[in-house]
Amino acid sequence: MEKESDFRFSVTDVKQFLYCPRIPYFLYVVPVPKHSTAKMDLGKAEHEIVEELEERRLLRKYGLDEGKRDFRVRLSSGRLRLSGILDLLISGPAGHFPVEFKFSSRKPALNHKYQLAAYGLLVEEAMGAPVHQGYLYFHPLKQIYPVPLTQGVKDFTKRILRNLWDQVRTQRFPEGTRQLARCRECEYRLYCGDR
Repeated sequence: MEKESDFRFSVTDVKQFLYCPRIPYFLYVVPVPKHSTAKMDLGKAEHEIVEELEERRLLRKYGLDEGKRDFRVRLSSGRLRLSGILDLLISGPAGHFPVEFKFSSRKPALNHKYQLAAYGLLVEEAMGAPVHQGYLYFHPLKQIYPVPLTQGVKDFTKRILRNLWDQVRTQRFPEGTRQLARCRECEYRLYCGDR
């Protein structure tokens, strides 16, 4: 791993930590080869399709009258020790709104909400303005979910980041997810030994 002062977690690590705390462990503490799943490959291909469609979508779908769209926005914070590439940032008179694209026919999960909140923190720092709401765009459902980014949500996101750092520093093997159905699709399932 890089020198601690230079290292930044990815926003995806926030999502993965909530999905199963062992994923960041296998990425940073005991790095092991990971295997791309079919679901991951499909998601990458779908990203480009959604971005193309999104360029033509009216902002009213987000409850906004006007704004500028920026795709694949690189964000990084030394203070938060966090970085990521946001799918879409809408900026306008109403404020700044992070948007994450997801490829699922399910509804948003808790880990999606906090991934978006982590992007919200990065946007706040980059733009020097508070971010109060973001959006999750679920494809192929073409469903947009507004996500309030309250102070409590932001504080919990910072706590997740502290837990990630604690896990890497102590190098402790965490408990896995209690939702064992997640293990079937996990690229690290072969390394757990108790799943």
